[in-house]
Amino acid sequence: MEPTTTARPSRRVAALAVTAAACLLVAFALLATNDGRITPWSFARIPVEALVAVPVLLLLPARARRVVGACLGAAVGLLALLTILDIGFNSALGRPFHPAFDWRSLGPAVELLAAEVGRAAAIVLVVVAAVIAVGLVVAGAAAVARLTRVAVEHRRAAARTTGALGLVWVVCAVFGVQLASGTPVAAAVTYDRVHQVGADFRDQRRFAADMAVGDFGDFGDFRDVPGDELLTTLRGKDVVIAFVESYGRVALKYPRVDEVLAAGSRSLNAAGFDARSAFLTSPTSGGTSWLAHATLQSGLWVDNPLRYDTLIGGDRLTLSSAFSLAGWRTAGVVPANTKDWPEREFYDFDSYYDSRDIGYRGPRFSFETIPDQYTLAAFHRSEIARAQEPVMAEIDLVSSHWPWRSVPRLVPWSDVGDGSILAKAPGRDGVRAAYADAIAYSLRTLISYTQTYGDDDLVLVFLGDHQPASMITGGQASHDVPITIVARDARVLDRIAGWGWQRGLRPGRAAPVWPMDAFRDRFLTAFG
Repeated sequence: MEPTTTARPSRRVAALAVTAAACLLVAFALLATNDGRITPWSFARIPVEALVAVPVLLLLPARARRVVGACLGAAVGLLALLTILDIGFNSALGRPFHPAFDWRSLGPAVELLAAEVGRAAAIVLVVVAAVIAVGLVVAGAAAVARLTRVAVEHRRAAARTTGALGLVWVVCAVFGVQLASGTPVAAAVTYDRVHQVGADFRDQRRFAADMAVGDFGDFGDFRDVPGDELLTTLRGKDVVIAFVESYGRVALKYPRVDEVLAAGSRSLNAAGFDARSAFLTSPTSGGTSWLAHATLQSGLWVDNPLRYDTLIGGDRLTLSSAFSLAGWRTAGVVPANTKDWPEREFYDFDSYYDSRDIGYRGPRFSFETIPDQYTLAAFHRSEIARAQEPVMAEIDLVSSHWPWRSVPRLVPWSDVGDGSILAKAPGRDGVRAAYADAIAYSLRTLISYTQTYGDDDLVLVFLGDHQPASMITGGQASHDVPITIVARDARVLDRIAGWGWQRGLRPGRAAPVWPMDAFRDRFLTAFG
């Protein structure tokens, strides 16, 4: 009899452990906030979903209870999965996961992973993630089934407890009672999720309606402006808009970056160039660079993929299409792209270069294979050196893309060739030091390019696409990115004298801050 007596407490402890684990999973799914910050206060709330589910399950007959419980449990598993995605998105992009449009971000994330750890390892990790996702759904169903059995076994206590907590929930909801963390006691995570999805699609419809009204700026409806009336004061100039990956306001806090900008200002001034700088507020942070590119080009606030898809399906006048209408040859240089890019037609690029046709044969650096010096050298050889008419280009520089592991040394521009000469510079320990090195390299490359190839007909606009991930910026960082216009022809900078931008390559704390979608109209107006 002794083994049986000993086994009973062990089974009881195991049963209690399983019940506790089920409670923790359900609590995590229903109470963890979608801002990615989980604290003990997160679990001091009352979930309305549980207050509704318990009496429903208690009142149903056994067979229906099992079916409904399994469905509710699967929903709990999905909510837990969404919470995990929230944590990841907040860490990388500074915002929670949006089910309406963020599923498509998983593809680029897998490509980034493959570039970092290799294709085979990425496949293994994706399979593991899929197993975990399915496991969460199964675990959610099992957890709800377990808690349902416990509630049925203690029906009276479960009903009383649920009724009391329901009364507290109503009182807290009516009076807006919040915990010390600022989160409401009366939680309704499912409603919040559904409301957010609905809000995202309503926003897309409003965005589409606004686009349909017209492309209005300081000239009126831009679609009615003849090409010979656009950009009249830039005639004959080569205009380059260069996006520096992850070049955010935080970069200016690093002495290494500050030194490059200060030295660059002096050397460019000595070569006859001058510059004006300020800040733009990007619609994104940590990633999804194409949203920033679309915002600057279109003059519309494009802060999510639904808006982006709506934009590129329309006929909005972009900066590049305005230059095309005005007689410039336009080029898009996107070395991060490895596949066909339908957006080329929307931006009205006459020529387009991605990783497949830019001719790079050098070593691989970090996530991206093509270093910035080669990108600029290839662009110059293919476009500027051969052009019979002025060129306008958007160039996306990617050497400062996460994970900021290694950057090349600068070499004489005449030696760049097919890139095989480029060699890695010694890296520094620590992600922040590596980030500063990568930004410094991209900026030095732009400055060196301007010194080497710049003349009276070059107008260079360079800016960041977004701030880096929160591992660099910390929490609650702004979305501000530096922007600079460089020219040797003083008349170019005279046209923007009224903007109040600061002299030099480095904007100071008091520099103006514009929303990024304001740039297109002000640029077209200043140079129209």
